[in-house]
Amino acid sequence: MASATAAATEPGWLAERRGRAIEAARELALPGPKTHGWEFTDLSRLDLAAFEPAVGGDPAAADGLATRLAVPAGSAGGTQVDAASRADLPAPDGAGRPDGVAVMSLAEGVERFGDLVAERLGTIVSGSSDPFVAANEAGWAGGALVYVPRNASPEHPISLTAVQRAAGRSLNWRSLIVLEDGAEAEVWERYVSVDDDSEGLFNGVTELIVGEGANLRYVCGQDLSERSWAFTSQRAEVGRDGHLEWVALGFGSANGKARMETKLAGRGAGARVTGAYVGDGRQHLDYDTTQEHAAEDTTSDLAFRGVLNGRSTAVWRGMINVDKGAQRTDAFQDCRNLILSPRAHADAIPGLEIEADDVACTHAAAIAQIDPDQLFYLTSRGLPEERAGELIVGGFLAELVERIPAGAVADALADALDARLGELLA
Repeated sequence: MASATAAATEPGWLAERRGRAIEAARELALPGPKTHGWEFTDLSRLDLAAFEPAVGGDPAAADGLATRLAVPAGSAGGTQVDAASRADLPAPDGAGRPDGVAVMSLAEGVERFGDLVAERLGTIVSGSSDPFVAANEAGWAGGALVYVPRNASPEHPISLTAVQRAAGRSLNWRSLIVLEDGAEAEVWERYVSVDDDSEGLFNGVTELIVGEGANLRYVCGQDLSERSWAFTSQRAEVGRDGHLEWVALGFGSANGKARMETKLAGRGAGARVTGAYVGDGRQHLDYDTTQEHAAEDTTSDLAFRGVLNGRSTAVWRGMINVDKGAQRTDAFQDCRNLILSPRAHADAIPGLEIEADDVACTHAAAIAQIDPDQLFYLTSRGLPEERAGELIVGGFLAELVERIPAGAVADALADALDARLGELLA
């Protein structure tokens, strides 16, 4: 929850918001096996009270930290280790740049851009009915603010990294990314642990606001310790003729849930969402995705791929919502899983809720093992079975990389998947 020091120094509107969130967090029970959307994710062993909020921290602990998802050369932004933030920017504080772009901790943003943060924070993701979002709103510290003004286009990608170092602690990470009308930016956000064997709880909320005619490329990688809990709620709202390119990777954590929601709020808005998760051991990965079409002539295209080994499990639940009046919607969603072990398991549940009558909405889902015919074909031509399996799995994930225009994002996605598969198939 919010510290006494923070409460004493924060503006009244934020203190009031934290107070409401504290009450909501106390009243809202954790989801159970009969709670819609949580049927496949067991929280019976989660004791939120056991994870005290992270305090302090040394941002230098992130220096040299190996991550599977590498940000592009020349990128700049901010790093937070536990509750301590550091700006990694050309300008000392991320403000005063000639293009008007602001990149800083959300706590600093409250001080320097109070009206902007007060107007936008919490408008895309609400904690009124979600205990994890309520806990985040009550207890976030540091966080990140990215603000790109009208028609601005930063030359280099913006990178944000949240690092969990203290074992047995919770990290409530909050980020607010705002692109005004006509703006364009590339933002990378990574969640990582210093120790691969450290227990902890990561609770993140990200709000993406894409203005009219704006273009956001957003890359997010979850690479936390495989003994940690991870809960993330990410939601984007895209204005008229705006576009969102969203790439998501899930490699770490032991258990939890990731919510990824996109609302196409203005006519002509579009979004392409590309995601991959790779599980091993006893990991459980849970993804809820929503594509909400709230205006005419909007498009969305979502594709996920999962690879599961060991006794890992995954569930993907996707929903396309077409609101009344959102005519000429074009929406597609697809999730395919490749099972490498007889004890691994996946569930893929696509869904449609359509209230308009002039739409083109389709979905697909599949769960399969490596095709024996493909394996036989490759081994019959002299490849060892292990190498043949690697090629098949690599080809399965290469479909995702091909969705991304050639460049730094596609290269980083391919490298991250190769690194994770190398560990999985070693």
